[in-house]
Amino acid sequence: MSGHEQAIHPAPTSFIRRYIFSTDHKVIAKQFLWAGLLFLAIGGTLAMMIRWQWAFPGARVPVLGALFLRGSGGAVTPAVYPQLFTNHGLIMIFFAITPLLIGAFGNFCIPLAIGARDMAFPLLNLLSFWTFVLSQLMVIASLLTKLGGAAAGWTTYPPLSTNIGTPGLGQTLMIAALFVTGVATIMGSINYVVTVIRLRAPGMGWMRLPLTIWGLWLTAILNILFVPVLGAGGLMLLIDRVLGTQFFIAGAQGQGDPILFQHLFWIFGHPEVYILILPAWGIVSDLLSYFARKPAYWYRGTVIAMIAVTTVSGLVYGHHMYVTGMSPLLGLGFEALTLAISFPAVILFANWLSTIWRGSLRFTVPMLFALGTVFVFGLGGLTGLLLGTISTDVVLHDTMYVVGHFHFTMAAATFLASFGALYFWFPKMFGRKLDERLGKIHFWGSVVFITLTFGGMLIAGYAGQQRRLFDPFQYRFLARLAWLNRATSVSAFILGAFQVVFVWNFLRSMFAGEKATQNPWEVGTLEWTHAATPPLHHNYDVIPTVVRGPHEFSNPAVKAALGRDWIGQAEELATSEQSPTGTSHSHAS
Repeated sequence: MSGHEQAIHPAPTSFIRRYIFSTDHKVIAKQFLWAGLLFLAIGGTLAMMIRWQWAFPGARVPVLGALFLRGSGGAVTPAVYPQLFTNHGLIMIFFAITPLLIGAFGNFCIPLAIGARDMAFPLLNLLSFWTFVLSQLMVIASLLTKLGGAAAGWTTYPPLSTNIGTPGLGQTLMIAALFVTGVATIMGSINYVVTVIRLRAPGMGWMRLPLTIWGLWLTAILNILFVPVLGAGGLMLLIDRVLGTQFFIAGAQGQGDPILFQHLFWIFGHPEVYILILPAWGIVSDLLSYFARKPAYWYRGTVIAMIAVTTVSGLVYGHHMYVTGMSPLLGLGFEALTLAISFPAVILFANWLSTIWRGSLRFTVPMLFALGTVFVFGLGGLTGLLLGTISTDVVLHDTMYVVGHFHFTMAAATFLASFGALYFWFPKMFGRKLDERLGKIHFWGSVVFITLTFGGMLIAGYAGQQRRLFDPFQYRFLARLAWLNRATSVSAFILGAFQVVFVWNFLRSMFAGEKATQNPWEVGTLEWTHAATPPLHHNYDVIPTVVRGPHEFSNPAVKAALGRDWIGQAEELATSEQSPTGTSHSHAS
């Protein structure tokens, strides 16, 4: 069935079918949005407690200590500290950023942007969300167990993650939650892949897709390929804990191999970096074009670069394991592949800069967040080169440098891109605009202090501070870094305070924000030009026929005929559409 053959189903009338157990992709997108924002708040709260411990080791945590650490008088203890950073990492990656960036915007944007009335499998979409909710409930339950939550680190390496290293139900529930959320992810990813392949509107060729859709589609492919690898490793670890098997228990206690788990984890774990960043790349590529009022520079090159990263992403995982006793020859192979995968990222970066060069820039809040994403991802990419090279990685491995690097790439870049997407599509989702002034305050507070926070981590790691230390300053050679950790923590606290501005803006705008016009950003993609604001239950009364790409800006023929600098993807123009260089804009994108 193609997109224009999808039937128009009447909207459900009961509250439960309309808002709770809904098969409408737009409602499910909002459900993922709320679930992700809730766990973003939980993960961020854990981060603030970690930062307090680094700044003031052993001191009572203000407010949060009285609420959550009563047994220790409000202070973080050596037993609680591993639980904080373990749950912070796992919650942020799997239960906050993933539902926000992939669950919410994937569900909302894909059918609307390709001209479909819904996902290919609406019921599977519903099951995917509620399976994900089950995994979130398991995470909450793990934090409430007698011995506390998971404490083996976000990588859950055995033997730390076995019953010997972390006894108690908390770690077991977290591993089970990861398996369950993997099931939800696979269901959603199958839906995304099939929807883009089968339900594109007439004329919506592959090279006319918005780059956001390319990013989400390639991410779905990576999820289908590599989440089962993590699921297999997690399932074996789970039955090691529950049934007493010995897949990963070695030595006198068993005949397993803990390094095997590291292979399984990183075969998934490094593609996970691109699972999170590919949607961000697509969103940024589109937003820069929309608000520079220029066609995205070398659209095909951007698509090819993202496909190249997707293809090679599973072949570079070994650079996380240089210090495990890996064969030097194998290590050199992984080093070469790791450096090679940087080239597509350089192409993307060059395309972004070329898109905004001499553009008629509109510094809207989504544009600011897109530019901020480019900045922090550049920092993350450059600092990653030292970790892809064996000689420097051996020195920096397991220091705070690693933490700073992957926070720039996996946290800062995806964090800013998610907010850029939210400010951009919020009018389409809710029919109202977020306040622009509050949005700019939120942006500048976020980009400045997120850079200072994670930049401080890089400096501390380069100076020799190891990660995961309860009190690093007990070591004489690290005591001199106490001031840096305090300064970095103050930056983190200010960063957290600026998120309150967003929360107020978000909640207020939902009910009392300025009502959005049909196409407030003046862009030509289908969701803005042919779908109502907010969209109908079935998206489109008549499926549009696409005649051009998504980035048709500043075409003199359009300006002469329509009096504006943009034209919709399904909007016909009788005159010859020639760009200043003489090439047809109908196919330039």
